[in-house]
Amino acid sequence: MRKTAMKELSSGRVRLAPGPLQARLELNKRYVMSLTNENLLRNFYLEAGLWSYSGNGGTTSATTTSTDGPEHWHWGWESPTCELRGHIMGHWLSAAATIYGQTQDGLVKAKADYIVAELARCQEANGGEWLAAFPESYMHRIARGKYVWAPHYTIHKLLMGLYDMYRLAGSAAALELMTNMAAWFYRWTDGFTREEMDDLLDLETGGMLETWADLYGVTGSGAHLELVRRYDRRRFFDALLEGRDVLTNKHANTQIPEILGAARAWEVTGEERYRRIVEAFWRCAVSERGYTATGAGDNGELWMPQGEMAARLGAGQEHCCNYNMMRLAQVLLRWTGDPAYADYWERRFVNGVLAHQHGETGMISYFIGLGAGSRKTWGTPTGHFWCCHGTLMQANASYEGQIFMEEEDGLAVCQWLPSKLEYEIGGTAIRLRIEQDGQHGLEPLSSWSVTGMTAITRADLPPIPVHRPDRFMYRLTFEAERAVTFKLRMRLPWWLSGEPVITVNGEAPLQGELKPSTFVELEREWKSGDTITVELPKGLKAEALPGEPGTVAFLDGPIVLAGLTAEERILTGNLEQPETLLAADRERNHGWWSPGYYRTVGIDRGFRFVPLYEIKDEIYSVYFPVRAHGAAGRENGEVSK
Repeated sequence: MRKTAMKELSSGRVRLAPGPLQARLELNKRYVMSLTNENLLRNFYLEAGLWSYSGNGGTTSATTTSTDGPEHWHWGWESPTCELRGHIMGHWLSAAATIYGQTQDGLVKAKADYIVAELARCQEANGGEWLAAFPESYMHRIARGKYVWAPHYTIHKLLMGLYDMYRLAGSAAALELMTNMAAWFYRWTDGFTREEMDDLLDLETGGMLETWADLYGVTGSGAHLELVRRYDRRRFFDALLEGRDVLTNKHANTQIPEILGAARAWEVTGEERYRRIVEAFWRCAVSERGYTATGAGDNGELWMPQGEMAARLGAGQEHCCNYNMMRLAQVLLRWTGDPAYADYWERRFVNGVLAHQHGETGMISYFIGLGAGSRKTWGTPTGHFWCCHGTLMQANASYEGQIFMEEEDGLAVCQWLPSKLEYEIGGTAIRLRIEQDGQHGLEPLSSWSVTGMTAITRADLPPIPVHRPDRFMYRLTFEAERAVTFKLRMRLPWWLSGEPVITVNGEAPLQGELKPSTFVELEREWKSGDTITVELPKGLKAEALPGEPGTVAFLDGPIVLAGLTAEERILTGNLEQPETLLAADRERNHGWWSPGYYRTVGIDRGFRFVPLYEIKDEIYSVYFPVRAHGAAGRENGEVSK
């Protein structure tokens, strides 16, 4: 493994604190557990000849017989007639393994272990190597140039899920299934010329490169390293290294998993070419392209032109792209320690993962539009199973992994999410807890709490601010059996609107300017009971759409706002003073503050703004042209710059 600036902590070290994020995690867990074993396995049984349907019941030792009718089966992209069938199995295994890793829930592990055992039965029935919900003939067809809908992509999801079951749930059986599948692919690809292999890789291969690199990292097998070589998509990678824009108008979620594969290949082989590929991709996809307020550089699954996105506010960002770009940002944070990658992850998390999930049903919106009159379209529990349905389960199982990171001489707080860390430094067990103050700070995704109710009834507590606070406030509490010295670094996020205030046990130990998008460093002997208070000022901000500076989205700190209007509306005011455009609205909701609630000022037929992640079935718009005070109108070219 290559040396990196940061390391992720082992699964289970960090737990989310009770609150809205933990509630979303539980909502996702309930959904994952609600999908029946038979429905998840049906297409695998069908392919292996181990399933039959009988309205009268009855089964044999070799065959699983279903007595429930088709009205109870999985449909959409998991239909027995869909060529992409089986992709959800891999996502499900990854989500289940991740949930178990952080919760140690034995029921989740038992269900996942049973499914792995049944997949092993299917693999044995298929001859000991092949394992999929579709026949081997699909692979032979694409080798002959006949179209099949992304069989490599679907296989990758299964391999990914098996690897996560091995990595997070300790399943040796899952690793054996993966190794057997690798033997099939090694033999199948052995007869292809390099050009024939490159032709295959020009189809959607998902993260096949990543899974072979994962497997090689475990086994050290020469055959598995050879699979890494064969699945190296040179036509794409070499073009990136040459500095060419090979992304615009290309299918974004074909390419991002391939880059994640290159990243993993660098980690297990140490070959610098792979790292340079990843860095070249980030420049082309993010740094030079720019992105919308939500962090997206894609619309309708395709990369938008560099710096020109006004004409592309159509279907919107895709959840798979959102999730995989977050994964890539985390990789680059780990490699470099650069907080800009954690900033990007946060933007995508708040306005992507949380915004794509229905907060009450837990279901997915494939796309999130940002143009005028957008509306989220929600999937159903068993009727759609889009690709994004799968990454939804994974994303909402893994909030905790990015909060704390391990460094050579200490720890880093990378994301400000309420949680508790259990860790060991120099043989001393420590606990570090992040709490968020909802009365004298501001609580994103806030909900009813006893603390909030107590604050509005007791007269002996400090007074509640008159209006919605202009900052987020966090408290970090340290606990340990004995004092221990280490370095703690904390990310100061990109959205800061003023100087942060940081105290340790009521004293301010830091001198000098504290800048956004940096880490602030505290090194000392930490004792049980030590408390760090962090105040992060935030404000309303207008952020221009790349390519059209007079059209903006509004953010409250990191939170993208959605205007509750079905048509494009021109706002009038000063972009340097967003309070001339929007005013606070419904700022207090009984026992807690409501972040991101605003209303327009100075226009006819005013409307409200709410956080994009709160939108469910409302029609909304995110970007708005702004006319400067006194301008005659946009038709005269006097939109505010």
